Amino acid sequence: MAIEVRIPTILRTYTDGEKSVTAEGDTLATLIDHLEGNHPGIAGRLLDGGDLRRFVNVYINDEDVRFIGGLEAGLSDGDQVVVLPAVAGGAPA
Repeated sequence: MAIEVRIPTILRTYTDGEKSVTAEGDTLATLIDHLEGNHPGIAGRLLDGGDLRRFVNVYINDEDVRFIGGLEAGLSDGDQVVVLPAVAGGAPA
């Protein structure tokens, strides 16, 4: 089962600069385990205490995983997973 994972610029140091990698898994949790096996250290940037980090947004086919099961969200062959770190800040008023 091949799933495309889009990697944000800030995490590409774990994927040798690749903006997209292929991973496997039937849930988001198993996909992250597979990613960690191929790109050591990336899971630590996505997970905190067994859950997604608060400021990391993950989408499966444009659906926010927090609304479709979190780490237990199901995956199918051909799905696309997008990882987007939340951006904060801006110019002071």
